[in-house]
Amino acid sequence: MVFQEQTYSVLIVSATDRFVQSIMPLLPVTDYWPVTTAGSVGEARRLLVEASFDIVLINAPLPDDFGMRLAVDICSTTGAGVLLLVKNDLYDDVYAKMVTHGVMTLSKPTSLQMVAQNLRLLCATRERLRHMEARQATVEEKIQEIRLVNRAKWLLIQCMHMTEPEAHRYIERQAMDLRITKRQAAEQIISTYQ
Repeated sequence: MVFQEQTYSVLIVSATDRFVQSIMPLLPVTDYWPVTTAGSVGEARRLLVEASFDIVLINAPLPDDFGMRLAVDICSTTGAGVLLLVKNDLYDDVYAKMVTHGVMTLSKPTSLQMVAQNLRLLCATRERLRHMEARQATVEEKIQEIRLVNRAKWLLIQCMHMTEPEAHRYIERQAMDLRITKRQAAEQIISTYQ
């Protein structure tokens, strides 16, 4: 991959060390770091509680479960991209069940080039999710600010007998005069009148 500032944390879930060893050359530390491995679903779940991962590769079947439930759980509760590798004769059935949950499925045996291409797709998907998460955080901050300003307005209306436009102008004026944000002005008003 081309030099980039972003590296992707990877969790490889596989019962066999041979699979892990074959995948490791596709995960240079300049692009993928840290790379963590788990030998079972239970171990993977423990690791997922302790840390978050950008990419999860699951080599099914695993000793304590096939791995489909793990893949679905990861996709539904985290922003990680998941690649589930299954035997060729099971591929069509597994793909049909996994695609609606956002799990990428790949049949095996497969070439390293195919795995590398899927890793790049997972990186692109992770970046898209990262941007969406940032936008969502911004929207949530704005909603929180609006709620605080509205709460401060109602306190001004209730305690100072202002009209809604007067309370709005008062908050804006406080923010401007004190050189603070409307959110900070609202917080000061709330702390004063509560």
